[in-house]
Amino acid sequence: MSKLTDFLAGSGILVADGATGTQLQKAGLKPGASPERWNLENPEAIRALHRGYIEAGANVVLTNTFGGTRFRLARHGLEAQVKEINAAAARLAREVAGESVFVFGDIGPSGELLKPLGRLTYEEAVAGFAEQAEGLLAGGVDAILVETLSDINEAKAALEGVRRVSADIPVLVTFSFDTHGRTMMGIKPEKAAREIWALGVTAVGANCGRTLTETLTAIEQMRAAVPEAVLMAKPNAGLPHASGGDMVYDVTPEIMAEYAHKFAAQQVKIFGGCCGSAPEHIHAIAEALK
Repeated sequence: MSKLTDFLAGSGILVADGATGTQLQKAGLKPGASPERWNLENPEAIRALHRGYIEAGANVVLTNTFGGTRFRLARHGLEAQVKEINAAAARLAREVAGESVFVFGDIGPSGELLKPLGRLTYEEAVAGFAEQAEGLLAGGVDAILVETLSDINEAKAALEGVRRVSADIPVLVTFSFDTHGRTMMGIKPEKAAREIWALGVTAVGANCGRTLTETLTAIEQMRAAVPEAVLMAKPNAGLPHASGGDMVYDVTPEIMAEYAHKFAAQQVKIFGGCCGSAPEHIHAIAEALK
């Protein structure tokens, strides 16, 4: 077993980090700019991002590569630098994490619809995810997290892509249930859990979403559908609203800590924050789960 799977077989809960995009914007990243570009051009900001979460109590940090596929990087003219950008992100996270904190290579959705609904073929998706995974593994990640998915087939393409690069790296897959309890593509939590857990992943779960309550409900449904599954949750700090020209998230660190106990009651093994969550939220979670 890997160090990660060994830990997950025990009784503890890993605390994952919080948001990347909103934190980098606080550090000066302009709206609409590529966060992944900063892996090459502003590495100290990325180190500071990881350092802040680790000092807050995170046991897991995600690489700054949510949009690190060729499909998303092409929007910023960076598609020729997929492996360079992802490897750099992984190295930066590893520098700060050392060997005591897990580094998850972050793979987000392609941003494209797979055929027949869109123009991306399954094989093109697999190849794109494999290319990103190759860069992340070269940089030294402990696991791959495929997150914020809405399409079962895209999840399978991502998993297949990772497996083309490594047969044994732990892979975790989480979906965003943000449309009346389903993903944007209409997938229910029970279906996602059953189909993805059956593929031999290390963990399955929910991230992002609309509210803490809705994400908790999705996790409860996953637990009921697949009692033996290892579950992961990384909910948003609520939904953003405009206030004084800024986007503000209403969920406080105290509320996030309160919900950490509710997710722990569902035997979630990895818990952190997604959009809008800051080191203060992660510190509150870490303290609550001690």
